[in-house]
Amino acid sequence: MKRIVLMFSVLAIMTASAFSVHAETRLRMSTTTSTEASGLLTVLLPPFEKANNCKVDVIAVGTGKSLKLGENGDVDVVFVHARPAEDKFVAEGFGVDRRDVMYNDFVIVGPKSDPAKIKEAKTAAEAFKRIAASKVDFISRGDDSGTHQMEKQIWKAAGITPEGKWYIEAGQGMGPVLQMAFDKQGYALADRGTFIAYEGKLDLAILSEGDKALFNPYGVIAVNPKKHPAVNNELAKKFIEYVTGQEGQKVIADFKLNGKQLFFPDAKKP
Repeated sequence: MKRIVLMFSVLAIMTASAFSVHAETRLRMSTTTSTEASGLLTVLLPPFEKANNCKVDVIAVGTGKSLKLGENGDVDVVFVHARPAEDKFVAEGFGVDRRDVMYNDFVIVGPKSDPAKIKEAKTAAEAFKRIAASKVDFISRGDDSGTHQMEKQIWKAAGITPEGKWYIEAGQGMGPVLQMAFDKQGYALADRGTFIAYEGKLDLAILSEGDKALFNPYGVIAVNPKKHPAVNNELAKKFIEYVTGQEGQKVIADFKLNGKQLFFPDAKKP
């Protein structure tokens, strides 16, 4: 009888240890849809997982939702692109050790025929004014993502509150929004990385680009272990060091689609 009890005790300890190891070797990361839809994560994560004998569980949603998951302690690290929201996340004590990782830019895309003539606009705000005046369909992410937050900033700069049948709030990720813009032959604001990833699938063109207001930086932030003691802070710190270190930055720099670079490494020493 004692032997049976001992066996069960050993099995219980082994099972508990297995669960403990399993928990320690998984990193929960919420991120913007652009890092996944562009294909970047398929090349960025494997070296980290191999080096740390771990698995990164990715939740790809808009930046607003990504940060909310961090606030709730449902993830260990966030990898997003909306600097004001990121700074607020850190200031309110939900995140620690925010680092710059990379950047690209936003572009305004639409049908090659360009019915609103936005290609003639000198700024993103002027392009938005032309779209509103022409009442050609504009597909908004409408999901509190980094792209949606940038879009709202541009409308504000243009002095316009977009409304009417032409302004369509999709409440979806960048890929579906680009598909809708193509289907309706309308306009959309997109991050360049995702647009390049979809470029060969949809007959849309970049019609407005280069405005300094369209700069799109990405940051990585560990969820504060003082707020949420259950987070895997050690692995989160290792991930931050990886994506901002020489190896991760090289993976980002080397990642190209159709011969075009999607993201540019931008890590700075802490």
